[in-house]
Amino acid sequence: MDEWTRFGKAIGSHMPLIAPVCVLAGVLFPQVFGVTEHAVPILFAIMTFQGSLNNNFRSVANQFRHPKDMLFVLGISIVVMPVVAHALASLIFGNDPNLVTGATLEYCVPVGVVSFMWCGMYGGDLSLALACILVSTVLSPFTIPLSLKLLLGATVQVDVLGMMSNMVFMIALPAVAGMLVNDLTHGWGHKTLSPVMSPAVKMLLIVIIASNSSQMSDYMRHLTPELLGMALFILVYASCGFAVGLLIARVRGIGRGRLVTSCFCTGIRNISAGAVLAAQFFPGEVVFPVMMGTLFQQVLAGAFGSLINRVAGEAEQTA
Repeated sequence: MDEWTRFGKAIGSHMPLIAPVCVLAGVLFPQVFGVTEHAVPILFAIMTFQGSLNNNFRSVANQFRHPKDMLFVLGISIVVMPVVAHALASLIFGNDPNLVTGATLEYCVPVGVVSFMWCGMYGGDLSLALACILVSTVLSPFTIPLSLKLLLGATVQVDVLGMMSNMVFMIALPAVAGMLVNDLTHGWGHKTLSPVMSPAVKMLLIVIIASNSSQMSDYMRHLTPELLGMALFILVYASCGFAVGLLIARVRGIGRGRLVTSCFCTGIRNISAGAVLAAQFFPGEVVFPVMMGTLFQQVLAGAFGSLINRVAGEAEQTA
């Protein structure tokens, strides 16, 4: 058991190196890693269940009784990031409305489910992370078309039932199951089951990163100067998402757990939802900026995770 636990910790501590390797593997060998694409929702559900074993219903309910930090994260994710993304993309890529649309759509989607896993790996407040994911997901059938209408003047027909059922399967049901197991077993889920599952869940994250990256293969083989410029834009702006969440949370003087969650929940988006919307309702070029998020955000999450290990400890002492 000790060796299994150390193995899981080793994966977590080396994730900044593992994540880019997984991205590269997915891009270079899509025929190998793309076969797991349809299993990703199931893998997400398993990860959510394991992370939820470290929580209980009372801690999640507290987020809604004291919603200040949740509203802070959601304000940045749902309002600030889409508006600024659209403004900057229009300024730089105004001659190509498809790229502007893709960059805007990339930041209209809800908080990414995988942020829950990164928060767990780096000691984040999981109840806050879960609340942010759930609220942004529940609101997304309304916030996405509204944001696109206001920013782009476009009306998008969102598959509300499909999106919501997907999120219920990946987040809501396994989260409730995990917290229920922990409550009914009086903490056994948190103390015993979660540590046993943790290394396996980290391995699932590796599979998910490689699988998602395989969808980038065709785009990476047909790059143009303008697409390269958009890729650089997404890289820089995605970095800003993590940095803004981290820096503002630190300025606010909140503790380590909430600082970690602020960083990851403002930096990681639900790229899967964005890719589906882009493919269904827009020209093919719109998909490129959205998919670039898949290429960068896991690598950036690993890099900011290493930074958090240095910065968050100081924040905890001053909170």
